[in-house]
Amino acid sequence: MKTSQRIISLVPSLTELLFDLGLDEEIVGLTKFCIHPADKVKSRPVVGGTKQVDFEKIAALNPTLILANKEENTKADVEQLAKTHPVLVTDIVTVDDALTMIRTVGEHVGRPEKANTLANQIRTSLASLPSTPKPLRAAYLIWRKPWMVAGSDTFIHSLLPLAGFSNVFADCPRYPVVTPDDLQRAAPDVVLLSSEPYPFGPKHINELRAICPQARIELVDGEMFSWYGSRIAHSADYFRTLREQMA
Repeated sequence: MKTSQRIISLVPSLTELLFDLGLDEEIVGLTKFCIHPADKVKSRPVVGGTKQVDFEKIAALNPTLILANKEENTKADVEQLAKTHPVLVTDIVTVDDALTMIRTVGEHVGRPEKANTLANQIRTSLASLPSTPKPLRAAYLIWRKPWMVAGSDTFIHSLLPLAGFSNVFADCPRYPVVTPDDLQRAAPDVVLLSSEPYPFGPKHINELRAICPQARIELVDGEMFSWYGSRIAHSADYFRTLREQMA
């Protein structure tokens, strides 16, 4: 007799993907940062955060599969969990990585057709975005005190051109710490303030305007730039609207 699936997701983006693949009953645990879909995540047991999981809670839930991510979860936690449970570790840097991951997750959870359809829909929607002849030079900020930006080898970096931007910190790896002088020297046309992981808001606009007076300061939805699960199915429409606002 086949054992029913008991899935724990340690990645907010993948939690939403699992629900969108129709695995409502199979998801038995998630993190406190898993916020989508709001009406469903609130009824699931929380097993800690992305960086600090509760091993006892996870063991008690007896998962048949744990979804993790190389960037969002710690190596130590993943290795500890893998000693006693099946763990699928994802590693996403490009759009192609994300689409491959969606299909891979679909295979592991018994929803290959649905996952493949979703991946194809996402590819088509992103491909519908016209190329930008002269992309705006952008600095994409993810943190304050210290200032941190998205550099190369990040999923955010791979999506910026689709939104009509070129990354002024493309020569920097991952998520470098930058100073106000670094931002001034980069001379971006626009500074994008992400809603996550740091919750930039209207009160931070003047702060950045003082550092980069020549740049437009724009608040953006970080989920549309950094969530690599099913949420990117909505990114094309968001980027299209953002382009119109910036024109």
